[in-house]
Amino acid sequence: MKTAHDLIAAGDLRGKRVLVRCDLNVPQDADGTITDDGRVRASLPTIKALTGAGARVVVCAHLGRPKGAPEAKYSLAPVAQRLEELLGVPVAFATDTVGESARSAVGGLADGQVALLENLRFNVGETSKDDAVRGAFADELSALADVFVSDGFGVVHRKHASVYDVAQRLPHAMGGLVQAEVEVLKRLTESPERPFVVILGGAKVADKLGVIESLMKIADSLLIGGGMSYTFLAAQGYEVGKSILDADRLDMVKRYLEQAKERGVEIVLPTDVVVATAFSADAEHKIVPVDQIPSDMEGMDIGPETSKTFAAKIAGARTVFWNGPVGVFEMAPFAEGNMAVAQAVVSVTKTGALTVIGGGDSAAAVRQFGFTDDQFGHISTGGGASLEYVEGKQLPGLKVLES
Repeated sequence: MKTAHDLIAAGDLRGKRVLVRCDLNVPQDADGTITDDGRVRASLPTIKALTGAGARVVVCAHLGRPKGAPEAKYSLAPVAQRLEELLGVPVAFATDTVGESARSAVGGLADGQVALLENLRFNVGETSKDDAVRGAFADELSALADVFVSDGFGVVHRKHASVYDVAQRLPHAMGGLVQAEVEVLKRLTESPERPFVVILGGAKVADKLGVIESLMKIADSLLIGGGMSYTFLAAQGYEVGKSILDADRLDMVKRYLEQAKERGVEIVLPTDVVVATAFSADAEHKIVPVDQIPSDMEGMDIGPETSKTFAAKIAGARTVFWNGPVGVFEMAPFAEGNMAVAQAVVSVTKTGALTVIGGGDSAAAVRQFGFTDDQFGHISTGGGASLEYVEGKQLPGLKVLES
C-alpha cells in the first residue's frame, strides 16, 4: 500500500487538495468539553506532514452516532477548536459536509492550510448500506479533493463512504497513523516475542468471541477480567450473583476452556473480586473469593489477590495486548484492578517488551489514571478495528487501499 510518506517524497503535493479521513470521535462531557483528546493528538503527525509539503488539507471525520441529519450535540465544532489549538494554526471549519460551507472553506485554503468538515454522519450517505446512496455522497466528497489519505484507523473496519468509496474515486494512500497501527498489529499476530500475554476485559463475552478464538492460537496466557470474567466463572460452576452473565455463551466458554487446556494456553481467571450491592460508586462493597460471591451482589472489579497474579504474569511477558477494562474504572472504589494492570504494563514496557493497549475504554482508563501515551509501546486509536484485525477479518478500509 502507498503511504502518505510516499506521496510527500514524490514532491507533488504542493497546491493539491488532500482529503484526510481522521478518527476524531472523542468523548465529551455534557457541556461539550472534550474529556480525552488522544485521537486528535494522534491525527497531528499526518496533518502536519501534509501541510509541511504544501498540501491544502481537508480533514473529515465523524462524532457519535447521529442518524444521517445534523444534531448540535454531535457537531465537530469543539474538535475544530481543539485541533486549531494543537496545530497552532487556524483551522477553517465548514458547517456542513459537502455543501456551500464546505466548498467555500476548501476553496479558501492556501498551500499548507487546514479545513475541517462538519460531522460526516450528518449525511445519510456516509453509513448507508445502499451502494448507490453511499456512492453519491462519496462523489461529492471526492469533488472537494485531488488526493485521499486514510488516517482514521478506528473506522477502517467500516464500509463507509469516507473510508471505502472515496478511496475508489481518488488517488489514495494510508496515513502515518494507519501505517503504525498495521505494523504493530502485524507484530502481535504474526511474530510476537514470547511469552505473549493477553489481558481481556469489558462487559460481554459476545463482544470478544472471535478475538478469544484467534488469540488462543497465538498467545501463551489470557488474563480475563471485567464483566466477561463472570461468564467464565459461571462456566466453571461458580455462583456469580447479580454480576453480568452471558448465559447464552456458557457452552461456548466451556469449549474455550477445554481448547485452551488442549493447546497448552493458560487462561487466568479472577480468584477474588470486589462486589457491590448496586452499580454505583456509593454502593456498599467488599472483597470476596470467587467461590463466595453473594447472590444479591454484583462483581465490579478484580480483587487485590487477582491484581497481584495478573501483575506477575504481565511482568514476565515480552509481548502484551490489553483490550477492555478489568473493572468499573470510572468509579473510584472499583478502579484499583485497572490501576494495577496499567502499572504492570508500564513496568514491563520499560524492560523493552512490546505493549499494546487496544483502544477504547482501556485507553481511556490509563489516561484517566494519569499515565501518558509514551509510557506504553502503542495505544491503538481503534478498539473495534484492532479487535477485528486480531480476529483475522478483512477490513474494507485497508483492503481498498491495496488497489
